[in-house]
Amino acid sequence: MLSRKIYQLHTDGQDVWIFLRDQQRWLERARIIDVEGDLLTLRYETEEEDEICSWEEIIRIESVGAITRKLASVPKGEADLLVSEDCPEAEQIRESHPDSNTD
Repeated sequence: MLSRKIYQLHTDGQDVWIFLRDQQRWLERARIIDVEGDLLTLRYETEEEDEICSWEEIIRIESVGAITRKLASVPKGEADLLVSEDCPEAEQIRESHPDSNTD
């Protein structure tokens, strides 16, 4: 089941957060580059002091303790969020009233 989910995340091409239980650490914003048998190839970046380092690791699927992906994000602080009235009129969803049927 986990290997199918990992393959799906690989084909989606989205960043994932992976917990490696044998190393007790999280890989943040990793991209699954390849899935071959029971091996995953991951690419991710870390920021250390004034450097950004790019890493590529090959791990076994059995080492994966958890895998997540970001569904959505909302900016912190003062931000003008768009609401439905701000959408162009052509994209707005109109409410249908049950008594307005023309059957």
